[in-house]
Amino acid sequence: MCTRYRSWLWVWSCLLSLCAPTGALELGDLFEFGEEAGDRQLQPGSDSTAELPLNGSLFFFGDTVDRINTNGFVSVVEPPAEGEYLGKMPASFKMIAALLGDLEDGDGQGKVHFRLDGSPEALSRAAEHVTRAFPRDDGVEPTSVLVVTWENVVARGTSGRGDGLDTKRNTFQLVVASMVSSSCAILLYPRNGLQFFSTPVGGESKLLEAGFNEGFVEGWFWKETQGQYYRTTTDEETSIRELTEKTNSGQNGVWVYEIGSSPFFAAITPGMVTSQPEEERDATTPPWEEKGDFLTETTPTETPTEYPDRVQPVPPQQPQQPQIVVIDEAEDLDVTVFTYNSETCAQNRNKCSAFADCRDYSNGYCCHCRPGFYGNGKNCVAEGKPQRMNGKVNGRVFVGNSPSPVELGNNDLHSYVVANDGRASVAISNIPEDLGPSLLPLASLGEVIGWAFALEQPGYRNGFSLIGGVFSRQAEVTFQPGNERLSIKQQFQGIDEHDHLVVDTELEGRVPAVPPGSSVEINPYKEIYQYDRNLITSSSNRDYTVSSPDGDVQTRSYQLRQTVTFQSCPHDEASGPATSTQQLSVDHIFVMFEADNHLIRYAMSNKIGSIHSSLPEPNPCFTGRHGCDINAACRPADGLRFTCECATGFTGDGRYYTDECRQTPQICGPDAVCSNQPGAFRCECSTGFSFASDGKTCVAENRPADHCQRGSHDCDAPERALCSYSGGSAFVCSCLPGFVGDGRVCRDVDECRQDRCHAAAFCSNAQGSYSCQCHPGFHGDGFQCSPREKTPCERHRESAQSAATGAGISSFFRPRPAAGLYAPQCDQRGAYESTQCHASIEQCWCVDANGREIPNTRTGPGSTPLCESMTPAPVGPTPRPDVHPVAPGTHLLFAQSGKIEQVPLDGYNIRKEEAKPLLHLPDRVVIAVAYDCVEKMVYWTDITGPAISRARLSGGDIIPVVTTGDLSPEGIAIDHVARLLFWTDSMRDTVEVSQLDGSQRRVLFDTDLINPRPIVTNPAYGQLFWADWNRDGPKIEMSNMDGTDRTVLVKDDLGLPNGLTFDLEEQQLCWADAGTRKVECMDPHRRLRRPIVEGIQYPFALVSFGRNLYYTDWRREAVVAVDRHSEKETEEFLPQKRSRLYGITTTPTQCPQGGCIRAFSALPPVEATGRPGHRVSF
Repeated sequence: MCTRYRSWLWVWSCLLSLCAPTGALELGDLFEFGEEAGDRQLQPGSDSTAELPLNGSLFFFGDTVDRINTNGFVSVVEPPAEGEYLGKMPASFKMIAALLGDLEDGDGQGKVHFRLDGSPEALSRAAEHVTRAFPRDDGVEPTSVLVVTWENVVARGTSGRGDGLDTKRNTFQLVVASMVSSSCAILLYPRNGLQFFSTPVGGESKLLEAGFNEGFVEGWFWKETQGQYYRTTTDEETSIRELTEKTNSGQNGVWVYEIGSSPFFAAITPGMVTSQPEEERDATTPPWEEKGDFLTETTPTETPTEYPDRVQPVPPQQPQQPQIVVIDEAEDLDVTVFTYNSETCAQNRNKCSAFADCRDYSNGYCCHCRPGFYGNGKNCVAEGKPQRMNGKVNGRVFVGNSPSPVELGNNDLHSYVVANDGRASVAISNIPEDLGPSLLPLASLGEVIGWAFALEQPGYRNGFSLIGGVFSRQAEVTFQPGNERLSIKQQFQGIDEHDHLVVDTELEGRVPAVPPGSSVEINPYKEIYQYDRNLITSSSNRDYTVSSPDGDVQTRSYQLRQTVTFQSCPHDEASGPATSTQQLSVDHIFVMFEADNHLIRYAMSNKIGSIHSSLPEPNPCFTGRHGCDINAACRPADGLRFTCECATGFTGDGRYYTDECRQTPQICGPDAVCSNQPGAFRCECSTGFSFASDGKTCVAENRPADHCQRGSHDCDAPERALCSYSGGSAFVCSCLPGFVGDGRVCRDVDECRQDRCHAAAFCSNAQGSYSCQCHPGFHGDGFQCSPREKTPCERHRESAQSAATGAGISSFFRPRPAAGLYAPQCDQRGAYESTQCHASIEQCWCVDANGREIPNTRTGPGSTPLCESMTPAPVGPTPRPDVHPVAPGTHLLFAQSGKIEQVPLDGYNIRKEEAKPLLHLPDRVVIAVAYDCVEKMVYWTDITGPAISRARLSGGDIIPVVTTGDLSPEGIAIDHVARLLFWTDSMRDTVEVSQLDGSQRRVLFDTDLINPRPIVTNPAYGQLFWADWNRDGPKIEMSNMDGTDRTVLVKDDLGLPNGLTFDLEEQQLCWADAGTRKVECMDPHRRLRRPIVEGIQYPFALVSFGRNLYYTDWRREAVVAVDRHSEKETEEFLPQKRSRLYGITTTPTQCPQGGCIRAFSALPPVEATGRPGHRVSF
């Protein structure tokens, strides 16, 4: 197996592989390749192809594979231009994709080798792999093998400076073994051989993919259809990473598939051995280490993979002094092995963060975060960007004197940190009720997160700046006076692929009991941290107060000692803190246990600074009172001046006033009102309450009742009368303008009887008001009307009528009567009616705004064209209807069978007479509609496709968004800030997300769903809400947009929650229920629920606009308006065509404003926006 032309690295790998099998495939385990192995080499480039004539049978979907391409595949025919298949699989031609992407090998280091091999060694190795994958098959005897090796290829356009030091490279191999009656593909992905997982394609980042594609095949009547595409990877990056970590043939990194057979072939068959043998899996240390044969083991470096003995040498680099590795008493090996020092940036650059630079020192290398980022170089995050941390909590905790512990098993922990002011919050889910209250004093569970991202004072650095995100924490808590002890162990594992920090927590011990329903208040404290090379220690005493429901108040304390261990870079002496001691100051501590949701929350503000200073620097950047957006960094200037700078990946002015009242609704406690102020907030007692002696708690006042405030008065309804408090328990009722009466009974005034409109105007009376509209032929506001000039249509009509009168005399002398002359039809504003008819000749046709006939629209007797829906006949599965532009102003859009209608709003009133179609969708059933206020586009779901599509309001064709993988897409929602699309599928029972163009699709939830339908977003908080109308258990749920913190928000008193909407201004979630026949609203932060209207019929969809709610009703076949404040139905709109109405939305003239908005990037992961929820990551 090991021949003379191998380099020392190849020799070393072969010798190790002879000693014992290893769990992972090493680079030395690949089939031999290179010029001396008899390989030919593909011409350098980014889309090169070469043909290799084969002299044996190679079965692959009935054809022979003989073309090799740079982009990681071999094919049956000459492949088309790469733009026709990259990112567009399955392709039209037959191919084996070993690892398909936009690759190149033209920088001098990357190469593509290939050959047809019939040597006994190659045939034997191929037979061994096939036999291990299919152990039941006997007599595996390959006659030839095709060996293709992609060595050190790079993603196109990433070769950078050309020296290879900043480039990630992939090395992998495809071996196609031909037998007498079958063929097998052997794919080999060595450990450390895959260093990148995506390539840029068409301006977007596309994941690499592997699989077997049959291409177009001939079907019935010689019609070509797409054949099989057996994909071995998925749309998840982990599936590519696992190519080196898993197997179907008994050795990690090796994958075997039967790809063809004779005379019949049914489908691609994967290997049957999905795990490696037990003895290999347990071999954590190689046998030679156990025997003591070798003093030192050397392993190949990661980037790039070099083979010095090849004909094409690696570009020269400055050599370093060799280090001799001694082989002790190896009588059977007559070699001396040496290696270059691998502790340099050249070999380890990929171990630094993507936002860090590598720097060589005399004894090794260190990573340093770039300007605008902070961390230890291996973990770097953007300055000013909020941070998220996820993890699990396990352990056993005894409560009070209980002899039995409460078990914690994989409880979710989520943390959110506003880095620019040091606020940290932690939430742990599924906490049992008998444990939750007793964990309230343990804000120390989240303290280390606050320390890691504490607000830095001048000259001081927080924990993440010093040690990054990989460290261990051991804390011991001793409670007084009972001497209970609890151990906290936390393992911080760095940043995951979603850009979230990861932590695992273990609790063990006993805590004093806190009675259920108690509140806990923790006093502010300071803690001194002492720093050493790889060790940080601290200790402090914490005081807290427990207030029981029975009024008992106890002051308790505990002592905390903790140790943080980490691995610093030993080569940079300046990497540690400027001083060996720093002080952490913690205040604004908030703890709460939500018994209904089994959720415990901790929140606190953290600053890191000098042990000699009790007050922070006065500059707002150091106090946190700067008013910068939560996605921005505060940059101090002289004195009290500062600037706000959006974090990397965000755009905007950097300014935003944080609303503590909205983020933490309970912050002021019960019976209190929170008033937000720039950089702060103020608590005020509700009416009828005042502060107690502690200045914090609101208690009821002994004062006369305000019946107007309580609603216990006898005035008429609030839309007709006003209740005015006059002191004591008295009040006065008075009718509103437009009504008359004593205030307890008010009647509408009919202003139209008072001749308030102009004589040339119509008057329309309404409850409490009226309106005036000038007659046709007049213009004005209805109070003043004057004759207007005739329009072209009216002049045309008048001329035609005059000509017809004159023609009547001369026609008397004609032998046959002449047909009547045509006179145009004008609407009430004098414009041409879009449909024109000539009664005498019994023909109708369509005209444009100037009255010109539109070609090919004329119809004969008994037929009238649909001029507002002139649409060419659909071609193919997706019709391409016209899109009629929407006039400026807010409109209601609603779905009806075969179309989407639009109707403008005048304030909150529906301008019914101006309703018209927006989109014509023949033979389609549109369920939900949504609107993107940024790009002015309407999105909709179609269950007949099934598909999700979009179109511009300004006009144009339909643009497909999601056309595959859905069975019944129903609800749809848009996050206009993060540019994300969310939808539900009631047959797949999923909640899914993608970018607005349908790319980077991901399933958020596919469990505990039966009939999900409506879905809405709260972009300000990064939250998602959806309803499941499962008749056996309807519910409304919420989560963060990345799928974390999934919670059942409402489950009681629900029937069929069909419609769902979210009011961004008032932060109200509202729903329409066809089972309970109610419309209700809830503040999802405070969980305050209230009914709006009852006794409705069969609502389907719901949307909010200002104070109004608009819903579609199946039984009434109408759009119904409801005033949320008066809790009354105010208007009904019946479309001209009566049928069921489905989804409804509005088209506001502008998006909600404020703060930093994420700059769109097509590159995964789609990062979190930093709002007080979680953004989705891909």
